[in-house]
Amino acid sequence: MSPKQPTERVGVAMAEPSRAATWLRGFRLSGFALTVLGLIVAALVVLAPQLKTLVEQRQQIAQLEQQVADAQSDLDDLDAEVARWSDPAYIESQARDRLFYVFPGDVAYLVIDDDGSPQASDEQPISDSIQATRVDWVTALLGSVYTAGLTQATPEQLGQLDSPAQSTGSAG
Repeated sequence: MSPKQPTERVGVAMAEPSRAATWLRGFRLSGFALTVLGLIVAALVVLAPQLKTLVEQRQQIAQLEQQVADAQSDLDDLDAEVARWSDPAYIESQARDRLFYVFPGDVAYLVIDDDGSPQASDEQPISDSIQATRVDWVTALLGSVYTAGLTQATPEQLGQLDSPAQSTGSAG
C-alpha cells in the first residue's frame, strides 16, 4: 500500500454570467404578473381573427374604391365623347374621315396602300373621263348558270371551252 498523497485542488475560473443571464436568474413571476400575461395572450387569441377580418375588409374597400374611381374616369370620358358628338363640326369631321363623305363640289382623294414602299402596277392608266365596261357581265353570268345546269360535260371539258356561247350551243 502506498501512502496517500494529499490531493491538490486547482481552482477553475468560471465565466462571468452575462447581464441577461443575471437578470433572468433574478426574474421571478408573481401571480399578478402571470395573470396579466395570461390576459394579454387571451386578448391576442380573441382579437386576432377580428383584426384579420378588419385588414381583409380594408383591402376590399380599397379595391372597390379603385373600381369606383375607374368607373368614374370612364364616365368622364364618355361624357366628353357625348359633348364632342354634340358639336356639328366634330360630326362633320367624323363623317369625312370615317365614311368618306364630301360636300357637293369638294374633291376627295383616297390613298390606298400608303405604306411608303413603291409597288409595280399593272393597272389601267387613270383617266379623267368615265369609261364603260367592255364585258357584258349579265350575259356572262346567265351563260355560266345555263352551262352549269344544262350541260353533260365534265369539269375538265368545261375548262377547255373558250366562250359561254360555245357551251350553250353544245348543251342543246
